[in-house]
Amino acid sequence: MSYPIELIRHSLAHVMAAAVKKLHPEVKFAGGPAIENGFYYDFDTEYRFSEADFEAIEKEMKSLIKSDGRFERREISLKEAKEIFADQPYKMEWLNEYDAKGEALSIYTFRDFTDLCRGPHVESSKDLPKDGFKIRSVAGAYWKGDSKNKMLQRIYVDAFESKDALDNFLKMQEEAAKRDNRKLGKDMDLFHFEPEYAPGAVFWHDKGFKVYRRLIEYIRARQNREGYLEISTPTVMERSLWEKSGHWAKYASHNYSGKTLDGKDFCVKPMSCPGGMLVFAQGIKSYKELPMYLAEFGKVNRYEASGSLAGLMRVRELTQDDAHIFCTEEQMQEEVVKALRLILEIYHNLGFDKVLMDLETRPDSEFRIGSDEVWDFAEDTLRKALDAAGVEYVIAEGEGAFYGPKICVYLWDAIGRKWQCGTVQLDMNLPERFDLSYIGEDGEKHRPIMLHRAMLGSIERFFGILLESTGGNLPLWLSPEPVVVVPVSEKYKDYADKVVDDLRAAGVYARADLRDEKVNYKVRELSLSKTPIIAVVGEKEMADKSVTLRYLGKEGQEIKSLSEFVEYMKNAVKMPL
Repeated sequence: MSYPIELIRHSLAHVMAAAVKKLHPEVKFAGGPAIENGFYYDFDTEYRFSEADFEAIEKEMKSLIKSDGRFERREISLKEAKEIFADQPYKMEWLNEYDAKGEALSIYTFRDFTDLCRGPHVESSKDLPKDGFKIRSVAGAYWKGDSKNKMLQRIYVDAFESKDALDNFLKMQEEAAKRDNRKLGKDMDLFHFEPEYAPGAVFWHDKGFKVYRRLIEYIRARQNREGYLEISTPTVMERSLWEKSGHWAKYASHNYSGKTLDGKDFCVKPMSCPGGMLVFAQGIKSYKELPMYLAEFGKVNRYEASGSLAGLMRVRELTQDDAHIFCTEEQMQEEVVKALRLILEIYHNLGFDKVLMDLETRPDSEFRIGSDEVWDFAEDTLRKALDAAGVEYVIAEGEGAFYGPKICVYLWDAIGRKWQCGTVQLDMNLPERFDLSYIGEDGEKHRPIMLHRAMLGSIERFFGILLESTGGNLPLWLSPEPVVVVPVSEKYKDYADKVVDDLRAAGVYARADLRDEKVNYKVRELSLSKTPIIAVVGEKEMADKSVTLRYLGKEGQEIKSLSEFVEYMKNAVKMPL
């Protein structure tokens, strides 16, 4: 019998816990869910796990799998559960918080390991792959994710349905390590981080900032063509604004905030939505002005746990290509379709053609706002828009924002990894909270619909995805230094300067490498820093008014006349509008 991979991973988590218990009987168990690409389990023990323990744990897991043990489920009372787990403080804490009116308590026993679990699991360990998993790492993790609680030890495991699937994943991980944005950022002199002074914030170097700005310029150019208006809202605003929007109640622990000398509470902007609504609220709006597109490249700050920070992929300070589209009820489906098609076109131009979308529906959360009728209508509108756009999508139950359902756009990079980037969210609730209105054709006030829209999502994160997907070989129009001119000696400096001047006059960024180093050394170093084109000039090139070109990743070289090369570069660096 074949089982879903999530069920296999969850069952393997119990096998690992049983293995750890056999090797370290004193251990206390917290819990371990299936996650993307595997699972983890949290343990509390004075023994410090390290890579030296991985082989022994894996060996014991394989022995347990081979023993053909069954996963036996039993429903029990709260009283019986407390008797069984009396020596397990983390299970007891959960049981003491358990709502007896909820679902029945169930336990699963595998060999001599018993855990609280709603299941399901595979029937027997013989249904699990004995060579389809590998321990990845061990890390600290606070109980319940709260830094006030005890630090536990979390063992991460990569797990798949077969050895071949695991091997393919591990090969992809090896390739990903070579493409890590932090490594490429250093090799290419793009950016760096200062964990001591500004954890999770990027220090952009000139070359990296060129790419960052170019991405923004590209999105700005596309938005201008679609009739967007660009705004900018304050970075620091009073806490009451975020309380009004509902963001404070849900995200307070992620906000940077504090009191000023006059006793007022302020918050560093964690998202741009309230600011956009305050701009729309200025003046009287007519139905003739809708849809109205307000875009903002907003710098926002969110506190992320230190352990989750990962170069450009997870930062605390980020720039969103945010937009808020205000429209009528009759316009909203068409506006969703237009936003989705624009996102897809932009991804295509940036080299990403494999895309999947999620329709994320109402969350089961105390923070959710709005009636079920409003949510029904909003979710149905997004579903119709996805169908009209003709895109592939899946339903992600309960994953919507607290104020409305959303469409999340996922793309795949060159080595097969999936990334969530753009979003389109349909919001009929925040315009109500902010009392937004427009004058309809009937002369009466009406409530606008608001779409939250981001195409790249975070500029920083998308830059990281693009950098890793291309391995640093950015397309010419995005490259911070599309061409560097290298004279073979000091004698040809003036000609190298002329080549640079001609390129810059044509709108192409170029520079000459005039260091007192040998040509081969310069070429090798420029290649390592991913310079797309190296133009070498010497006596022959100066006499012929030509350049000898070396292209990154290609063997051999090519000779072009200077005028031909300038014209080629002028077209090559144009944005794909």
